[in-house]
Amino acid sequence: MSFFISPAFAEGAATAPDTGMFNLLFLVGFGLIFYFFMWRPQAKRAKEHKNLLAGLNKGDEVITAGGVLGKVVNLNDDYVVLEVCEGTQLTFQKTHVSAAVPKGTLKSI
Repeated sequence: MSFFISPAFAEGAATAPDTGMFNLLFLVGFGLIFYFFMWRPQAKRAKEHKNLLAGLNKGDEVITAGGVLGKVVNLNDDYVVLEVCEGTQLTFQKTHVSAAVPKGTLKSI
């Protein structure tokens, strides 16, 4: 029904203040929040995991991403062989090792 009503325009209306600085500060603040809450912690976890994989040796006891506990009996660049119980060995991709556990953990379970 606005076909019959003509729009009213104010004369000499004041211009809106410049919001460029506010927008810039908002963008920088958003970038800082993104960096400190998302990117930095993820990079720290990735670095710790890389150091864990680089430091693996035969005899270490580890847990995989699937929750399998085992003792490292053989490893190469891409794969690790875990002994989960006496005489049972499973091969996993090295990247699926999620944590090293203290020695003696397997015997205590």
